[in-house]
Amino acid sequence: MRPEPLDLTEDATAEAVHGVGLRAYRVEADLIGHDIPALHETVADVRAKPLHWLGCRADGIPVAFIAWAADGVIDIDRLCVDPAWFRRGLASALVAELLARTEGDVTVSTGADNTPAVTLYERAGFVRTGTIEPAPGLLVATFGLQRG
Repeated sequence: MRPEPLDLTEDATAEAVHGVGLRAYRVEADLIGHDIPALHETVADVRAKPLHWLGCRADGIPVAFIAWAADGVIDIDRLCVDPAWFRRGLASALVAELLARTEGDVTVSTGADNTPAVTLYERAGFVRTGTIEPAPGLLVATFGLQRG
């Protein structure tokens, strides 16, 4: 399953991406023991984000995606895999494809207690740059990858 660009102006794609995000973020929220703002987004909210999107499809339907902003530094905004597709290498493939398609430094953050995500980024060469607490009790690990 090779990552490919996703066009969120297509209704079916946007709705599928939204659903994958909700299911994946529910798992992360349970892992970190804290609510995640993305769980409250609508399809319109997701579409409105000025992001670049890559995804993996099964039977034509997105089952995993990565989205990022590129303004000097590549900032991974979200990386989600439908729980039914966990542990199949999709997240690693999406990160690798993003790195192959872009240049420059990359940043990302994830729940500090989200061990699968932390491990994924560290295996991809990211270095932990810190921990922030954007809301009481919510610890977020920040990572960077210098390529420039």
